[in-house]
Amino acid sequence: MNNSGLAVEVSKDRNGADQILLRNPRGASAKVGLHGGQVLSWRTDRGEELLFTSSKAIFKPPYAVRGGIPICFPQFGQRGSLEQHGFARNRTWIIDENPPPLHPNDACGKAYIDLLLKPSEDDLKIWPHSFEFRLRVNLTADGNLSLISRIRNINCKPFSFSIAYHTYFSISDISEVRVEGLETLDYLDNLYQRERFTEQGDALTFESEVDRVYLGSRDAIAIFDHERKRTFFIKKEGLPDVGVWNPWEKKSKAMVDFGDEEYKQMLCVNGAAVEKPITLKPGEEWTGRLELSVVPSS
Repeated sequence: MNNSGLAVEVSKDRNGADQILLRNPRGASAKVGLHGGQVLSWRTDRGEELLFTSSKAIFKPPYAVRGGIPICFPQFGQRGSLEQHGFARNRTWIIDENPPPLHPNDACGKAYIDLLLKPSEDDLKIWPHSFEFRLRVNLTADGNLSLISRIRNINCKPFSFSIAYHTYFSISDISEVRVEGLETLDYLDNLYQRERFTEQGDALTFESEVDRVYLGSRDAIAIFDHERKRTFFIKKEGLPDVGVWNPWEKKSKAMVDFGDEEYKQMLCVNGAAVEKPITLKPGEEWTGRLELSVVPSS
């Protein structure tokens, strides 16, 4: 399960489901729940929480936890016949004790856990495709967090899917942050029936609800939090798109698992493959990577 010699502890959450705590020698940590295969916490070596989780989040199946890093698979949003964001975030994953080998750099000097999701009979009724979804969550010696997904088609026919790491970042105030790396990109605006626009600003700032998918983005995005004087960096591979979401005041009040004012302390920026679904032939495997880091702003 972990060859790095770093701390990996398995415990129970409040509902008796397994969760895994990863810790590096400096004291940084990450918590991963088997419900949804979801990263629930990512803390610096000073104990500072970097991910947002709503105070009203529901930690009990069949609900997805409102916060952390839910995995949207095999569908993003309502772009298909499945429930919102697909079913992977609502299923119980298992610890993969003998995963196929990854590159040595993906294990050396890191605390990590390997998880596995396979479709149930009920899943196959609503999405009739056999797959293996392997997820490795890594916490590096520097406190960076990476998620490596490997999805294999073990079906006898091709299938297509979309995917997103729906990352909820903890921020000081939504009006005090900006996102760089999206300038000049086209985006689909979910507030306007997915109409296509082009980003005109040098940086994305927030004054109202935002629900967009930026297309064909570069592989590095930055979130600058001026008040907390820190910058999140998002690096990705195999994930050409970027979702950006903040529900703002009206939608926050309509969500039962979200506080009325909590939109001010969160911002979702997602590495994703949405516009052009990924197609796998029988036996093929797709790999996608997301790496998150945070540095003090100068």
